[in-house]
Amino acid sequence: MVSFCRHIKIVNHFLAGDIGGTKTRLAVVEVVGTKVHILNEASYPSRDYATFEVLLNDFLSGTKTPGHAAFGVAGPVQSRVVKTTNLPWRIDADALKRQFGFAHCDLLNDLEATAYGLPALGVDDFCILQRGVPHACGNAAVIAAGTGLGEAGLHWDGQHHQPFATEGGHASFSPDNELDIALLRHLHKKNQHVSWERVVSGMGLLDMHAFLNLHHHVEVPKWLAEEMRNSDAAAAIASAALSGRDDICVETLNWFVRLYGSEAGNLALKVMSRGGMYLGGGIAPKILPLLQNGVFLDAFLNKGRMRPLLEVMPVRVILNDRAALFGPALFAARFSDDAS
Repeated sequence: MVSFCRHIKIVNHFLAGDIGGTKTRLAVVEVVGTKVHILNEASYPSRDYATFEVLLNDFLSGTKTPGHAAFGVAGPVQSRVVKTTNLPWRIDADALKRQFGFAHCDLLNDLEATAYGLPALGVDDFCILQRGVPHACGNAAVIAAGTGLGEAGLHWDGQHHQPFATEGGHASFSPDNELDIALLRHLHKKNQHVSWERVVSGMGLLDMHAFLNLHHHVEVPKWLAEEMRNSDAAAAIASAALSGRDDICVETLNWFVRLYGSEAGNLALKVMSRGGMYLGGGIAPKILPLLQNGVFLDAFLNKGRMRPLLEVMPVRVILNDRAALFGPALFAARFSDDAS
């Protein structure tokens, strides 16, 4: 399991945030060791707000502002600024510090934040897909399909894990068979660059479903079209697949799971994640039965001569959806003394 250095002390209260393309979750927390105790929490639809500052002001209204704040954000952090990938937001840590009076404010990539949050989780917060070797030690990695596709690594320095951000989800999609190639050609018609995020994400699930209906020359059933209009369209497809109500949805979700496993295997090789591969994000816990049926692991392991290497890596699904919120809290507590 993941291990970080140094004892984390209590420094009053911390403000932690998980800023995603669909949902933003904020919380005032107290940190004791690696345990995060939530004192006040709220969740907001991200797209309902023109800027993050407006959303944050809503949360802090009537609340004593903590001195230390850290936010995990779905996008690359450069010079303490993030331009969110799937939202029209620009978030500047120094500007937030000035506007809200924080003593310290930090931004993390959202998957980097999830990686920092792993020590706060317990045994029951994981579902094991592959046990790997006992007491596996070494680098680790996190991959998370949700609104987009996030990826991060955890470097093992010989004693502790040091999380680091990547934008691996935006690397070019690599088809594995004729159907994958046909999907790539289809997606090229509307996207100049087809990344892994274009297929292994909520938006990817929608595009794959639409493609398969075209490919099989069938129309979406009226009941499903209505569910997709009136609720989260990707969730409606997943629900129809898990219940077996629609064959195209079943094929879509199985295909999605295979591609998820394939890219997880790619990341595992690039990071050499002997210490474990973790699946985060909102989609994995909701499709757990399909992740457990062998399709994901078959694709994860299907790397030719590297299969034996992948077979010894533990693979776990993160079941606790607060991991990406716990991470900024632990980061703020861990580095608050250094920032002083």
